[in-house]
Amino acid sequence: MNQTASTIFLEEVSYFLEVYLDPFNKRIRVDDYRGKTKLLIEKVEELVLVHKAEKLIVKVRREDYFTFLEKGLQPEAVVDGYFLGSDAHFFSKFYTPERKKNDHWIIEDGMVHSIYQLDTTDQKPFPPKEYELRKADQSCAGDLAALYQQVFQIYPTPLHDPEYIKKTIKDGTIYYAFFYSGKIVSAASGEVNYFYKNAELTDCATLTEHRKYGLMKIILQELERELKRKGIYCAYSIARSLSFGMNAVLFQLGYSYRGRFMNNCFIYDKLENMNMWVKNLANC
Repeated sequence: MNQTASTIFLEEVSYFLEVYLDPFNKRIRVDDYRGKTKLLIEKVEELVLVHKAEKLIVKVRREDYFTFLEKGLQPEAVVDGYFLGSDAHFFSKFYTPERKKNDHWIIEDGMVHSIYQLDTTDQKPFPPKEYELRKADQSCAGDLAALYQQVFQIYPTPLHDPEYIKKTIKDGTIYYAFFYSGKIVSAASGEVNYFYKNAELTDCATLTEHRKYGLMKIILQELERELKRKGIYCAYSIARSLSFGMNAVLFQLGYSYRGRFMNNCFIYDKLENMNMWVKNLANC
């Protein structure tokens, strides 16, 4: 099967579907839909069979919650205000026994509990003056790709490819990065859905030797400011459930835990669970 991810649009008399085919992560995600819910679920399950997907994810509107439950899908996470202020419930279904098994769940429950005990007193980190925060443009694509190659052995999207990064910037994704001696040492992006007015803060990476200065926190705050300037107040981020540091950063920035995706994607060095964190930027 082709390993390149793609978005397809299916329009019939009774329904419309926007589907993200993700062969690398062996999953299919429904990003948008309208029309006859039961019919479109049947169509999506056909796609699962054709593409041999192991996991299906659907961003479900509140009014369709019980319809998807009845069809054998289960809620894994929620994003408050995702659809122009209305919540999105992320439902999933698994198609192989292996994809539904996980040894880390209890450990990750304990980690979320311990993160909620952390001090959230506003400590403004000040990195040394050698660190310069800038918005990254297409000319930075090579440096960004090099950073992601160093930090992530495996990543769910092709961020190791500068051409892919250039395309995401062209399509409206915002990148901010810290430069040290002319080299990018920390970066993150805001993937914006301009139609539904939400953004995923993602692609967070800092080189190990530069992690003591709280660079990621500063980058995410800068991204939040940019989103607010664009009138986007629904921000969410999906962090590796085994990464205490990244989950702690989001909690200390005022994000709330909203669920966990089991065996969601290949990242870092294996198939991992991912935690959902959500923040209403209008409140800050």
